[in-house]
Amino acid sequence: MWLIFALGSLFFSGVVSILAKCSLRTMDSTVATAVRTTMVVAYSWLAVLVVGSGQEIWSISGETLLFLILSGCATGASWLCHFKALQLGPVNQVEPIDKSSVVLTILLAFLLLGEPVDALKGAGVVLIGVGTFLMIEKKKDSSGTGSRGWILYAIGSAVFASLTAILGKIGITGVDSTLGTAIRTVAVLVMAWGMVGITGKRRLLRRSSGKELFYLFLSALATGTA
Repeated sequence: MWLIFALGSLFFSGVVSILAKCSLRTMDSTVATAVRTTMVVAYSWLAVLVVGSGQEIWSISGETLLFLILSGCATGASWLCHFKALQLGPVNQVEPIDKSSVVLTILLAFLLLGEPVDALKGAGVVLIGVGTFLMIEKKKDSSGTGSRGWILYAIGSAVFASLTAILGKIGITGVDSTLGTAIRTVAVLVMAWGMVGITGKRRLLRRSSGKELFYLFLSALATGTA
């Protein structure tokens, strides 16, 4: 059953990137992240109401709550980096780097959580890493000139996404996954709007078009489903 959910997450994660790119034609990436996070929070807590796990919030330990918040902060950093990378670079170059977080996550799970890595899984990790490198190199050769600043943001997105998974794994223990996700998105919301306020970009929200906001809404739905 977990494989079906994992494949569903993979599909919707891919859709998120396409929809996000469509919303970033003129919208600032930080503002877009904050707006989308607001929608994701609403979606997440609606899911909590549907499954009826809201009452469990009072039984969450302080340690679990801390890891959920830290996981949310890592998610926020990953989303901010991801949106900035998508704004600066093409999707088919950003995504291979972003998805390489799988390699780092497996390594961190082995080192920090003691999850086993057999020979077959190790070979898969190596192949993913090599394949990602070859995809990026090929696209760099064919793209000609252009700024490569987006690469740093894409790498940051991958690193923080890995930390999200590790911290989330620790924090989600003993907590309904729907409720854990909802709590984590609140931390993302605070971080995202905090960045908007710190960078003084709140005024840019009024310049957003209805079409961009619609794509962000669809991106938020895909994110919540993933």
